[in-house]
Amino acid sequence: MTMAAEPGPDAVSPSGSDGGRFWKRLRASTSASVIGADDALRLLAVALLADGHALVEDVPGTGKTTLARAFARSLGLTFGRVQGTPDLLPGDVTGSSVYEGGAFRFIPGPVFSNVLLVDEVNRATPRTQSSLLEAMQEHQVSVDGETHPLPDPFLVLATQNPIELEGTFALPEAQLDRFLVRVSIGYPDAAAELVIAGLYRDGARPLDDQRPVIGAGEIAALKDMATRVRVSDDVGRYIVELVRASRAHRDLRLGASPRASVALYRAAQAWALLEGRAFVRPDDVAAIAPAVLAHRVLLDVDRELRGATADLVIADIVGSVPVPLAATS
Repeated sequence: MTMAAEPGPDAVSPSGSDGGRFWKRLRASTSASVIGADDALRLLAVALLADGHALVEDVPGTGKTTLARAFARSLGLTFGRVQGTPDLLPGDVTGSSVYEGGAFRFIPGPVFSNVLLVDEVNRATPRTQSSLLEAMQEHQVSVDGETHPLPDPFLVLATQNPIELEGTFALPEAQLDRFLVRVSIGYPDAAAELVIAGLYRDGARPLDDQRPVIGAGEIAALKDMATRVRVSDDVGRYIVELVRASRAHRDLRLGASPRASVALYRAAQAWALLEGRAFVRPDDVAAIAPAVLAHRVLLDVDRELRGATADLVIADIVGSVPVPLAATS
């Protein structure tokens, strides 16, 4: 792949350097408890800086909960957890009002956390899943006619097991589209798995020793910096062309929506910031595209039976859409 020319050295502003330092500190802080999952950790950081949410899709035992807890602790953020079950009610997530002393008092649910882990979200009923939509999109919840704002930052990490589907409720397309990125941790290599196996010897609890590496004010500043990362006209067109190509791909019956263009644009800005740059390159877009687009498309049933997957389709699109040869800041 031929990459576009970068802007000159003077185009790299202090904001890019700040983003690169943040990523190094985050990775160092979680290194004792998150082993062999740097790619997944980076995608969570992208979701945070782009003000989005992450769908963590993997088999049990790969460290999804550990990753979420380590991420929240490193950033000094409050953490809430909800276990998806068929009897989980919307009020168990958002909170509810109780009658006390002649008046109703609102008791906040776990959604009122900076980082909310919704474990096995596809085991919750559609009614409960939909209760997350307002929170994810509007950063607020409405209970008994009153609107309650959620804390800032607010990040939903929803997990689901793609293998065991008995007793689950598939996430509707409208909700999938609200997740900025889809994250998969995967199995570690042999060396990493050996380290993981020895983490908890002698009763050790690596997460207990983890300390925040950044404050809430710094996170807000980094999120603002991400919005100001420069995207040239050529790179902007490249983003749109990738998304539009999904609508014409032979293996898909539904391509990505214009919301996907916005998501890819913002995710590429956050990715570039973590790379220590204040401008987006085409390879930033190509690197983040599978995580942003694969869960937003629907495969043609016949093509799926023949072995097509969303990841392969997005890889094909990224490989076929021409890369801009020159990009200006």
